[in-house]
Amino acid sequence: MTTESIKQNEDNVPLLEADELLKNKMELLTNHFRDKFNCPPSFFVRVPGRVNIIGEHVDYCGYAVCPMAIQQFILVAVAPSETDEFHVSNFDPKYTDFKCQDFKGISNRNINNSNEGPDWHKYFLCGIKGILEIIPKENIPNGMLAAVWGNIPANSGLSSSSALVSAAALSTVHVCQYSMTKEQLATISASAERYIGTMGGGMDQAIAFLGKAGSAKLIEFNPLRATNITLPEHAVFVIAHSLVCHNKASTTDFNLRVAECRFAAQILAKKRNVNWKTIQKLIDIQEGLKKNLKEMIEIVMADIKDEPYTLNEILEILETTIEELEIYSIKTSFNLSQKYKLRQRALHVFQEALRVMTFQRINEDKTIKEDVKLQQLGNLMSKSHFSLCKLYECSHPQVDALVNSALDSGALGARLTGAGWGGCVVAITTRDNVEKFLEALIEKYYNRQDLQDADIKDLVFPTEPCQGAAIYISKFT
Repeated sequence: MTTESIKQNEDNVPLLEADELLKNKMELLTNHFRDKFNCPPSFFVRVPGRVNIIGEHVDYCGYAVCPMAIQQFILVAVAPSETDEFHVSNFDPKYTDFKCQDFKGISNRNINNSNEGPDWHKYFLCGIKGILEIIPKENIPNGMLAAVWGNIPANSGLSSSSALVSAAALSTVHVCQYSMTKEQLATISASAERYIGTMGGGMDQAIAFLGKAGSAKLIEFNPLRATNITLPEHAVFVIAHSLVCHNKASTTDFNLRVAECRFAAQILAKKRNVNWKTIQKLIDIQEGLKKNLKEMIEIVMADIKDEPYTLNEILEILETTIEELEIYSIKTSFNLSQKYKLRQRALHVFQEALRVMTFQRINEDKTIKEDVKLQQLGNLMSKSHFSLCKLYECSHPQVDALVNSALDSGALGARLTGAGWGGCVVAITTRDNVEKFLEALIEKYYNRQDLQDADIKDLVFPTEPCQGAAIYISKFT
């Protein structure tokens, strides 16, 4: 596979020329690479972060989402190694290097999680492991050297971890000179990230590879496909950090929501005479019952009680055992004292999936005046946050305060973005109002916080849809 063939095939990650800003970052990373490995990199990969405009906590339930790639990104400098080692270094000195003496053996490596959350390099190992499990042995070089630079804020809900996994996967594919489509890379990266211990969906990896400058994407699953969404001409999306960080791999909160959604789907199946053992996602039961989303909301209200379920209640309804549950439902450490809020989680998912469909329809409707369209989109985003706060319970008091401050500052709508329990919010405003909005939000929220010398420009900033993952041949030899 030649770089020219990559360049000509639109299904593959593009080979691009770097602009001046990126060249500066590449030169810095090249110097770091030379210092560490005493040789130049062969190529670079760039993978962006993302902001999800609407459609939170529904991708792992099978439903469409509406993210866009953002300007912040992970940059990796890569070269094959003549020895069998793998060595990865981070440009940021607070992250320690990692090396092992068996690059090919990473495919058999157990990437476990610690109570404090995984080390940064384990995300990189996830991407390598996912690719090496698929690529023929004869394509794999002896070893690999990599250096990482990034400006996606960590633990902020902007997909820094998924971008790192995806960058590692893309780096591995290209160093092996093996051909994979963007869709294949996204699917493998999504599966590979689960080695870290989180049972997420595929949104982050899909937009990382399928992102397009100037357009948000409707990402659908099974099969993975992406549709451009042309946003209103004067719409501007602003990302704002709550100053609360949360690593979803360091707690059980995220995986608990995945379990609750699966239990809800399987109980609905059982009560509607569908084989629950064949149901894994809420979309599975919707398709099995041949109902629309509004009808599914009514079914949830009728079939699932408002009070939390105990594990014993779930086992009794499904007429099963914990051993069977681990086979047909979800393999996790079940806590007999854990309560599961099934109605609330299922209602959020079906209602949020409906909001995504409405969001797409409004954007496509050319009969709606732009000011009305902006108001309608903003209302959907605010309703999404209310649902995430009240039904999914994945918000945080400071996130809620930031959303309220954004609305008080003139946003047409605002919501948390990402897994939640901290991180960022995304707000919608207009081009002629964005500067006034930023000034008001800084006054109402950030001037009352301890910023600890953080640059305000890194905490709150407008963004626009950007290019997805790309490969760059090194010019710094």
